[in-house]
Amino acid sequence: IVIWAAWLGLNVFLFVYYFLLFDRDKKFYYTRVLLGSALAWARASAKCLNFNSMLILLPVCRNLLSFLRGTCSCCRRTMRKQLDHNLTFHKLVAYAIALFTAVHIIAHLCNFEWYNDSQQAADGSLSSILSNLHQDEESNKWLNSIHTNSTTPAYVTFTTIPGLTGVIITVALILMVTSSMEFIRRSSFEVFWYTHHLFIIYFAGLVIHGIAGLVRGQTAENLNKHNPEHCVQDPTHWGRNNTDSHCEEPEFESIPAEVSPTICSLCRVLLATPRSAQAVAVVHPSKVLELQMHKKGFSMEVGQYIFINCPSVSHLEWHPFTLTSAPEEDDFSVHIQAAGDWTENLIDTFQQQKPKTPRINVDGPFGTASEDVFQYEVAMLVGAGIGVTPFASVLKSIWYKFQHADQHLKTKKAGQAAFNFDNDTDVVTGLKQKTSFGRPMWSNMFSAVATAHPRSVVGVFLCGPQALAKSLQKCCHQYSSLDPRKVKFYFNKENF
Repeated sequence: IVIWAAWLGLNVFLFVYYFLLFDRDKKFYYTRVLLGSALAWARASAKCLNFNSMLILLPVCRNLLSFLRGTCSCCRRTMRKQLDHNLTFHKLVAYAIALFTAVHIIAHLCNFEWYNDSQQAADGSLSSILSNLHQDEESNKWLNSIHTNSTTPAYVTFTTIPGLTGVIITVALILMVTSSMEFIRRSSFEVFWYTHHLFIIYFAGLVIHGIAGLVRGQTAENLNKHNPEHCVQDPTHWGRNNTDSHCEEPEFESIPAEVSPTICSLCRVLLATPRSAQAVAVVHPSKVLELQMHKKGFSMEVGQYIFINCPSVSHLEWHPFTLTSAPEEDDFSVHIQAAGDWTENLIDTFQQQKPKTPRINVDGPFGTASEDVFQYEVAMLVGAGIGVTPFASVLKSIWYKFQHADQHLKTKKAGQAAFNFDNDTDVVTGLKQKTSFGRPMWSNMFSAVATAHPRSVVGVFLCGPQALAKSLQKCCHQYSSLDPRKVKFYFNKENF
């Protein structure tokens, strides 16, 4: 809440600050004569848009998050848990970008109309005089970006760099936002994956967008020779015939473009370090593929995940899978359940008898909430469907640690490990006997753990659907004591 409040406060501060700046800055005095307050709305929203575009990639920089998890290992649990909300923050920033984009577009549509009205005016008004200044010169000192009466706002939109890049940026943003809806991600992940890579076009367009500088302000040098608050009283005497040396003709220049978002974009690309791995495949019942790969310098922690790419299936698609191996093992492995075109094609590719095993590219590993499982004396592990996979790694590692009498292991009880799925056998162990049948009685389980460990900090870890997450999170709040000396449940959920 503190981080989100700080982000919201920064957005409000930036918007108000730049709104007042452009609404009061002397060099935009004549620009405001033509455009009114729409100038401040357009520029303030643009500043907030750039700020959020700089932040949008940070929550999905997986290497950065893994680094922060490692550096925050000695921090309080509440501090580390903030990293588990990275995707929520990413979506929140995206919504802010969409909002400020809408404000920016509406303001500029108004600007183009008022530019056009000023250019069409022939009544000798101040806006008409300003629109005609320096239009016939090649000095680039003009104020109104619409230079002739035949020029329309639509023409400016599709024939100028700011207008055309603005259209491209908006289309890219609309495609990214709409394809991010959950039902599209679930039903057609490829659409989400490919359209989300339009962020490259989005950032490129954002950098180029302000180069031409259609919205302009008075030059600093000219402000010394033309004080708009004084000279506006008699615009007909501007220039050479004016006896007042401080009322020469006003001259204007474009507002410099901003390139800050490209820094994060470049870092996001450079921090990706995929590597190739040779995999051994085992196909389990119910179309579950187990890939066992050699480390080759690979280092992992429990509960982490990797991104996998198989060029034989698709050169561009990368999908996340939780590691089911333990850090103490020589190889690392994942279990992949058929849940879409890509996974089904991957399983079919490995099932086919080919002379050469398909090549697998791996990016990672990356940290998740399950890394903190050994920071708790009591842990409840809840997996639904293929969501049991991260806890296979946890349980294997616990076994290895007990075998080697690891003195650093805090966990004394693996209280609940409820595997709930529709298959006849466990997708990891292959055993026919399940831990429990039907939906668990969560209230009874939490009550029993709270009674058995009245002064413990209990970690509840889930890899499963959102509906189950809401139930478990509610139980964590319900059965946690307000007394800091008594039992406290901490909810942790895997996010991809």
